[in-house]
Amino acid sequence: MRSVLFDHIAIAVPRLADAEAILAGELGGRSTYGMTTAAFRFRHWRYEGGGDLEVLEPAGADGFLHRFIAQRGPGIHHVTFTVPSLVDACDRARALGYAIVGYDDSDPEWKEAFLHPRQAQGIVVQFAEPSADSPSPPPRHEGRGRPSGSREPVPPITVLGLRLSARSRERAQTQWGAVVQGARADGNDGALVYRWPGSFMYLVVEIDPARDEGPLWIEYSCRRAVPLSDGPHPVLGAVFKRQPAD
Repeated sequence: MRSVLFDHIAIAVPRLADAEAILAGELGGRSTYGMTTAAFRFRHWRYEGGGDLEVLEPAGADGFLHRFIAQRGPGIHHVTFTVPSLVDACDRARALGYAIVGYDDSDPEWKEAFLHPRQAQGIVVQFAEPSADSPSPPPRHEGRGRPSGSREPVPPITVLGLRLSARSRERAQTQWGAVVQGARADGNDGALVYRWPGSFMYLVVEIDPARDEGPLWIEYSCRRAVPLSDGPHPVLGAVFKRQPAD
């Protein structure tokens, strides 16, 4: 029986080509697959241990990514969870007061729906039901190796998970526990830690009634020096914070 899995963290940027030099050349990611649609282009980078970052670039003259970048600049856009049943995931969300947007079950290999950030604590949440008998990623996504002439890959970082802020424990538990079915534990700093058995990455939720809800930073570890500051990355927009390596 399949369960809910934390699949990837997605970052929106103006130009995918600018991000590639960072994700592969500096952070050591392995480009696994990508796709171009009328509204956007994306690629995935896999990291040591299984952490997965997706980067999205807007396409066309206008669209949701154009608006996101115009309003917020580059940065963390959404988190994706694969689910055994898209219908069941959406029913759970609606039962707890969430509206479903972007429901699309036209592709049997990748059915999807979303929670809007206005309701989902400041971040887009994607539910995706991949075909039960298709490999991951689905075959429509074509992989790409290291570009010709590029330097030898650097040792990869380990993408551990995402830290967010919520205004109450109840709100965090409703969304990440009841709707997304994460297993909760209490962190040493008072935050809530959510994990999904079979998933490499975790979510950490800090509780602060006075702070805006939404993503704070991506947590990673690495045994080598990594050229990342504590502030928003100038290309990716996201903040990366290093955690002690095991």
